[in-house]
Amino acid sequence: MKVGIIIKPGIKGAVGVLEDMAQYLKRKGTEVIVDTHVLKDPDVMVTSRKDLVRQVDAVVVLGGDGTMLSACRLAGPAGVPVLGVNLGGLGFITETKINEWQEAIDRLLSGDYQVEERMMLEALLEGPEEESVRVHVLNDVVITKGALARIIDLEVLVDGTLINTYKADGLIISTPTGSTAYNLSAGGPIVHPQVPCIVVTPICPHTLTNRPIVLSDSEVISIRLISKTEDVFVTFDGQLGYAFTDSHKLTVRASEFRTKLILPRTRDFFSVLREKLNWGVR
Repeated sequence: MKVGIIIKPGIKGAVGVLEDMAQYLKRKGTEVIVDTHVLKDPDVMVTSRKDLVRQVDAVVVLGGDGTMLSACRLAGPAGVPVLGVNLGGLGFITETKINEWQEAIDRLLSGDYQVEERMMLEALLEGPEEESVRVHVLNDVVITKGALARIIDLEVLVDGTLINTYKADGLIISTPTGSTAYNLSAGGPIVHPQVPCIVVTPICPHTLTNRPIVLSDSEVISIRLISKTEDVFVTFDGQLGYAFTDSHKLTVRASEFRTKLILPRTRDFFSVLREKLNWGVR
């Protein structure tokens, strides 16, 4: 079995965990590939993340949800399952705690785990001059105005039919997995990760009746900027960003790819909500 390890080196203690994990996997007879040169072990292959996901049977992510999202944008289209070990903060999708990594690796090597497939979005950004950009995301696609820009007008169509022209600070198009991220902060609903849908949530809408709407995963969303504002951007999973003008068109639909998350068989989505969101705490 080949296991790839993706790490965020800037996190305190991450390199130490990487060294221990690589040695543990090698003792188990597992080939290890990493995405960083911090190890001084000649038996551990180093390559780019893009190449790593094509060469392994599973990916282990050492970091927070941001590192996990970055890895899943590559691992999802490659069809490789991902195990997240949380070295960051909240850790909604990096569910394995740092003191549990050895147990998680044992489950991975023995096959004692479940793979939960998560819906992804495919976003196509088309402009008048530059080449189009196509991205597959696990969490969300967000259109937002700059710090000094006025409120913006966004025309949103679903399968060619107008939903609304939103006057707002921006718009979030979210997967069920992303519903507990920016969408939740903007007043959107929490959606169980196995519900096949797309959530559209306006950011600070001028009209309070412009509420979030839940769409079928079979529908195609098209968005254009109507207002003449230059300081507007579209971001993918909060990590990749591009300018968005009235000459651009953004199309979002359910991706043909799905992220495969490696989870313990005892994993319960509602216990995650209680723990991460402090439900029941007075």
